[in-house]
Amino acid sequence: MTHDMVATLRPLLAAEASAEAYASGAEQSDLEQAVWLRLLERLDIDGPPVDPQGWLRRAVRLEARRSRRTARMEQPYGAEPSDDCDPGPEQEAMTADRRRALHAAVRRLPGRCPSLMAALLSPKDLTYREIAGELGISQGSLGPERSRCLGCLRRLLAAEVAAR
Repeated sequence: MTHDMVATLRPLLAAEASAEAYASGAEQSDLEQAVWLRLLERLDIDGPPVDPQGWLRRAVRLEARRSRRTARMEQPYGAEPSDDCDPGPEQEAMTADRRRALHAAVRRLPGRCPSLMAALLSPKDLTYREIAGELGISQGSLGPERSRCLGCLRRLLAAEVAAR
C-alpha cells in the first residue's frame, strides 16, 4: 500500500464510515480501522484492488452489516458476570483470621479500652455520640481515650508480631 493510495482513500473512507456508522451502531473509527485492516489483508493476498474506491465502499458496507449482525446477536448478562476482583475463599479466610486476631487483641487491652474499641469496630457504625452514651463517658473524652487505646493496641500487636 502506498502513501498515495492512503491519501486518496482516507477522505472517502471517512465519509463512507461516517454515513454507515450510525445505522450499524458502530463507531466511525471502528469501521475505518476494520476497513484499513481488510485492505492490508487483501494486499498481502491479492494485491491492490482494481477499483479501490468501489472496493472501499463495498468493504465499509460489509463491515457495517457485520457490526449490525454482531449487535443483534449480543445479549446482555442476566446478572453481573463474576469479577476477578472479588476475594477468593483463601483471601476471605485470611481476612477472617486477621479480624479474629484483632478482636482477640482488643479483648486483652487494659481498662475500658476493650469496650471502646469494640464499639468503634462494631458493624453498626456507631457515631461518637452513640458510643459515648453506650459507654457512659463524655463525647469530648472519646478522642483522647481512643488515641490511648490505639497506642496500647499498637504496642500489643507489635509485641505479638515480634514474638512470632
